[in-house]
Amino acid sequence: MDDKTHDLLARIADALERIAPPVAMSPDFSAARLYRHDPVEGAFPAAPDYPLALDLLVGIDSQKARFVENLTRFARGRPSNHVLLWGVRGTGKSSLSKAAFMAVAPDFPALKLVEVDRDEVAALPPLFDVLRARDERFVVLCDDLSFEDGAAAAKALKSALEGGVAGPPENVLFVATSNRRHLMPRDHAEGRGMIAAAEDAEEEVSVSDRFGLWIGFPPMDQAAYLAAVRSYADRFGLETPDLERRALQWAQLRGSRSGRVAWQFIRDLAGELGKGLPA
Repeated sequence: MDDKTHDLLARIADALERIAPPVAMSPDFSAARLYRHDPVEGAFPAAPDYPLALDLLVGIDSQKARFVENLTRFARGRPSNHVLLWGVRGTGKSSLSKAAFMAVAPDFPALKLVEVDRDEVAALPPLFDVLRARDERFVVLCDDLSFEDGAAAAKALKSALEGGVAGPPENVLFVATSNRRHLMPRDHAEGRGMIAAAEDAEEEVSVSDRFGLWIGFPPMDQAAYLAAVRSYADRFGLETPDLERRALQWAQLRGSRSGRVAWQFIRDLAGELGKGLPA
């Protein structure tokens, strides 16, 4: 081979190396318990531990018990079900999923939680393929899931949960929270024909059927709301003689009673009294 040919081949090799996609790095799940998935970069940035203790979530004892039991079975490698936490906003769906994980995880070092964005449902099948090959066990959490983009997102999620010819990954538990039981947006049929809307609805309802465990969160009544406020106040040593009256006034201004509203009232009270709270 003459020098000219050698130089030409070297330049071609350099050019191919520059345009070749980067070699995918094996994700490192040793740095933390909680991670976020970045589908663009294929990365898993670590997140800090969730600070809210499970026992601070009051008024949802039956929901806590069912979720923790299913999660513990999964962590032990026993049969378990994907979970849909559904109900009115502010009732503790997202908090329960993360607080329960933090309560169970110390007993199972291989248990990890990966949070995915609700707008990235289409990235779930390749994500599940990556996790399938790992030794760890993963809770994949999608908060406030709904199919605003219609049947395409629903099909992607169904594909991830079913796993194609390989079957669903045994080491992945999918948990979704939603304000709607069947995950459909309220304006589902707007701008679409009746047949197309009906077909999309059937696709989306069929996805909700893939969740073996549905846990409902009803609206919080006044007694449960005040119990939540008192529990928070006692836990963090917040004393004021008119606690319940002020808590009810706060809820009236917000136009709702929920665990979230109770926590927001407690944060306001803690700020007034100069006390510290978890983030």
